[in-house]
Amino acid sequence: MSDSTPDPDDERARCWRGRGLAFTPLEIEDAELVQHWRSDPSAAHETGAWPTSLYGLRERIERNLDDDSRDDFLVLLPDGTPIGLIALHDQQPADSTAEVYLMLAPEHRAKGHGVAALDALTDLAFGELPMHRVEAFTHTDNTRALSVLTAAGFVHEGVRRSACLHRGRRHDLAALALLRPEWEAGERLRSWEL
Repeated sequence: MSDSTPDPDDERARCWRGRGLAFTPLEIEDAELVQHWRSDPSAAHETGAWPTSLYGLRERIERNLDDDSRDDFLVLLPDGTPIGLIALHDQQPADSTAEVYLMLAPEHRAKGHGVAALDALTDLAFGELPMHRVEAFTHTDNTRALSVLTAAGFVHEGVRRSACLHRGRRHDLAALALLRPEWEAGERLRSWEL
């Protein structure tokens, strides 16, 4: 699939829903679409990851499918259009912690989908999984991601100085987290109430 137009004969099973969107498990066949999103210069800069070969990305997705410490999903609009990738990875059952990753297609950014996707994922992490803490890391100059994370209830905890090398330059990483009591205190509708 090279664009974000869904094939009406290929309806994806929705395993989780949020405000105006749904999640479906990431499949190996989604590699071309994910590679397209990762090739966007803004995404490459913001995530600090350069696009790999399609073959390499397929192999990574296949390895991740067997990794019990992560859950990867495509984010879908109600009509089935895939608009991004979200993951709850590095899940540590003993500590009840996990890290979140979110990447939206360029044409679907700044429309509220990022906050809705993070809300749905934290509902999954705290409402269905035994997580106590969900973390996120991004460049300190990635104001768009910081704004989305803050709007989804994540609290800025600190900075990991010079923690990332990208384009020959060291970057500081902002550390943010959402704790179960903070999620419980939120007054928005949960995914299962929508």
